Amino acid sequence: MTTTRKRWWRGAVAVAAAGLAGAALAQGYPAKTIRIVVAYPMGGGAEFTARPIAQKLTERWGQPVFVESRSGGSAMIGTDYVAKSPPDGYTMLLSASSEVSMNVVLFKKMPYDPVRDLQPVTLVGTTPPILLAHPSMPVKSVKELVALARARPGALNYASIGTGSPQHFAGELMKTTFRIDMAHVPYKGAAPALIDMIGGHVPIGLVAPTVAVPHVKSGRLRALAVTSAQRSASMPEIPTVAEQGAPGFDIVQWYGVWLPAKTPKDVLDKLNGEIVRIVQSPEYRQRQQEVATDIIGTSPEALGSFQKSEIEKYRKIAAAAGINPE
Repeated sequence: MTTTRKRWWRGAVAVAAAGLAGAALAQGYPAKTIRIVVAYPMGGGAEFTARPIAQKLTERWGQPVFVESRSGGSAMIGTDYVAKSPPDGYTMLLSASSEVSMNVVLFKKMPYDPVRDLQPVTLVGTTPPILLAHPSMPVKSVKELVALARARPGALNYASIGTGSPQHFAGELMKTTFRIDMAHVPYKGAAPALIDMIGGHVPIGLVAPTVAVPHVKSGRLRALAVTSAQRSASMPEIPTVAEQGAPGFDIVQWYGVWLPAKTPKDVLDKLNGEIVRIVQSPEYRQRQQEVATDIIGTSPEALGSFQKSEIEKYRKIAAAAGINPE
């Protein structure tokens, strides 16, 4: 037997063995505890999205499924942990959009490649940043805000929950779309941003609807728009930026489920089927609508395509706004 043929034979045997091992794994899956990692501190939107999925998987499979926080490093610590975990279906990531799309634009070096090192499972849902104004501001729409900003170039400030957040990107896209000049004031989270917005120290801001809506209902802040392409099913009374003079304007925070790359397809398919059934259930939809998240549930391929389109979108926004990677 020639050397070339021996190498081919050894390779064929290895591939066959891997396929049999993957099939055996899928047939017995799950056989032990599963972890859903969130790359943020407990108490945020990622945990709120992940916890009911973990509870339902536990009920359906009879194996413990728990949510684990591994925060820090601009959400890259927890994401890198999942990317480097064994590809056996027992460690998953419930991500927001930053760690799997925006960080590619914001950082020159990352410990993982979110396209190469992660296997998409399903897009769970989206929630749009909400554009707010202090009641003292003489604006009740995006059109009026744009007119005021053009009349007072450079005089208006807008708050976000932090540099590189969906709220920040939404503000910068507004500036380039409408050709207005507003200064970005980044905060470390929604709570301090809202305090200054309610106090009138920063008259305009973009935050998540989960924390903003109570202040809108109380009259302490005024909602001008949501930044998604369509109105949110949770807040249908609030118009979009797109329908107020910016067709195609679309910035959302989104949540997805991921596995380490090279997870066996049978395991991937089983997880996709179960999680999509959970998130599309009336019970889960109702729970998430309470925090203004519109539920989707997709195929792995659809999430992968969406991720790539989001990366390209944020690259374009960053280039136009002069946001350079660190």
